[in-house]
Parts: sequence; C-alpha cells; structure tokens
Amino acid sequence: MAFVYILQSRKNGNYYIGSTDNIEQRIKQHQKGRVISTKGLLPVDIVFKQACDDIKTARLVEKRIKRLKRKDYIQKIIEDGYIKILDKI
Repeated sequence: MAFVYILQSRKNGNYYIGSTDNIEQRIKQHQKGRVISTKGLLPVDIVFKQACDDIKTARLVEKRIKRLKRKDYIQKIIEDGYIKILDKI
C-alpha cells in the first residue's frame, strides 16, 4: 500500500505534497530535516494522508495535486479528507 500525503509548515503555512510506500518512515525523515524540500519548512505537521493501491497511483495523484498549485484547492482536499481525483484514475 502507498500513500499520498500533505504536510503543512508551522513556520509559514506552506504545504508540501508527497507520496511514499512507507508513510511512518517518510514522515520521520521530514520531521528530522532529512528531506531537502521540507528542511526550510520545519516544523511540519501531517495534515492529510490517503491510501492508494500502489506507489504508481500515489505518484500520479501527487503530480496531479501539484499541478493544481492553488492553496485553496489543497485546503479543500484537506477539509474534505479525500482526494476526489482518485475516482478518475
């Protein structure tokens, strides 16, 4: 099983969108500053995660969310608790 996840920086409110096949390990890497993309955002909280059937699907969903770019779309995903584009894949 794989996951798509969204982190939010407590420092500036920015979001980071990622995917992984080991969510616990990946979140620890982020929180310890071992991921270059989020090192400047620390501390971060995981505000959303959703399971996908496989890593290929998770990466596809991650890319589609990143293409949205608008903060309000990302906030809607977090509020809904579900990524609706998964229905279309």
